Amino acid sequence: MKKTYYLFNPGRLSRQDNTLKFTPVDEKGGEGQPKFIPVEGIEELYVFGSLDANSALYNFLGKHNIIVNFFDYFENYTGSFMPKEHLLSGKLLLAQVSTYQNKIRRVGIARKFIEGAASNMLKNLKYYNNRGKDLEYIIKNIEKHLEHFPEMKEVDEIMGLEGNIRMNYYEAFNLILSDFEMGNRTKQPPLNEVNALISFGNMMCYSQCLRAIHQTQLNPTISFLHAPGERRYSLALDIAEIFKPLLVDRVIFKVMNKKEIQEKHFDKNLNSCLLNESGKKIFVQSFEDRLNETIQHRSLKRNVSYKYLIRLECYKLIKHIMNIEEYKPFKMWW
Repeated sequence: MKKTYYLFNPGRLSRQDNTLKFTPVDEKGGEGQPKFIPVEGIEELYVFGSLDANSALYNFLGKHNIIVNFFDYFENYTGSFMPKEHLLSGKLLLAQVSTYQNKIRRVGIARKFIEGAASNMLKNLKYYNNRGKDLEYIIKNIEKHLEHFPEMKEVDEIMGLEGNIRMNYYEAFNLILSDFEMGNRTKQPPLNEVNALISFGNMMCYSQCLRAIHQTQLNPTISFLHAPGERRYSLALDIAEIFKPLLVDRVIFKVMNKKEIQEKHFDKNLNSCLLNESGKKIFVQSFEDRLNETIQHRSLKRNVSYKYLIRLECYKLIKHIMNIEEYKPFKMWW
C-alpha cells in the first residue's frame, strides 16, 4: 500500500536507484541521518521548508506519478509539483467552463458547497453539545443564517453568508477546547495556537483535495464558489469547504483536548504563532490517521476512507457538470 511521506526541515532529495534519499541539513550545512524511501511505496510527498533537488529527480517522480506539495516557513501552501496530466478530457473541460459561465448553474453549485460545509459544521456542534458543551445558541444562530440561503442569487452573497456562519462556528471553539482560546480568526501569520492549527490543517485539507482532483479529469483552476484566479487551484478551495469540519476541525479538537499538542509544540514570536517541528509531526500523524478512517458508505454499501470520500466528491461533481446526476454535497449523517 502506498503512503504519504512528510519531509521536515531543509534537506536534500536525490534518487538512488529506485529509492529516494532524503538527507536533512541544518542551518550550518551539517547533514543528518539520511532516510531512504522506496519509490514504489510513495503516493505523495509533503515538504516543509526548502528542498535541494534537481530536474532529473522531478522527471523520476513524474514518471511514477508522485505529487510533491510545498509549504513555507509560515506553514502556507506555496505550490505543488504535478506529474504530467494523464486523465484528460476535452469534453469535460468544455462542460466545466460552460457550467462556470452559466450564472444559474454556477450559483447552484456554489450553494451546494456551502450547504455541505454548514451541515458538517452543525454536526460537529451538535456532537459536542450532546456531550455537555453549551452550544445551543450558536447552533440556533447558524440555523437562522441558513434560513436566508434560498434568497442568495449571487456567489458574493453566498460567500458573505458563509463568512457569517463560520464566524459563529469559530465562537464554539472556545467552548469545545479545554485549555486554549481561539479569539479572532487570524492568519498569514496566525497569532495564537488555535489559529495556527486551523491554518496548518486547512492547507493540509486543501492539498488533499488538489490530489483528489488530479486523480480525475476535472480542471483544478475552474471553480464555482471561489473565483478562479492566478497561480491557485481554486476548485480545491471549493471542495475543501465541505471537508474541513470533519477532517481539520475534528483533528484539532482531538489533539488539543487529549493534550497531544501543548504550548511547547509552538514557536511564538512577536507577530506570529506557528507549530514547531514536533508539533507538525503530531498533527500530520493525527490528520493522516483521520484520512485513513473508514465509514460504511450509504450508496456503495462498503467501507471507504475519508481520503477516498474526497475523490468521490469529485466524481459526483463531474456527473453534475455532464448533466448525468444532480450534485449532492457530502454531509455527515452520524
